[in-house]
Amino acid sequence: MMSVATGLDETLMALADPTRRAILLRLSEGEARVTELAEPFEMSLNSVSKHIRVLERAELVRRRVAGREHFLSRNPAPLAEAGAWIEALQSRWMRRLDVLDSLLQAEGTATQGNKDHE
Repeated sequence: MMSVATGLDETLMALADPTRRAILLRLSEGEARVTELAEPFEMSLNSVSKHIRVLERAELVRRRVAGREHFLSRNPAPLAEAGAWIEALQSRWMRRLDVLDSLLQAEGTATQGNKDHE
């Protein structure tokens, strides 16, 4: 198991590529063979396999081998961890923006009060 920071780095790096995001989107529909995953892409099976290896390193997909067939399925845990990190970051920024908004409103009220006394 990876550390959270390393896992998050691997997850975000894997998600940075549109081909890998498309593969994950397809796997959200259910398990698929590697060859099925490669069909919609205009690249070699070897190139798609490289993308799949990146997804496996990030633990975003799991591989099941049955004879000569390789089946992939999505592992939702790393996406959930990345989502939680993004949500925490967003929450932090929203709190900071709320404080800024309060300060600006207070300053605007004070400025308006000064104009009224002139």
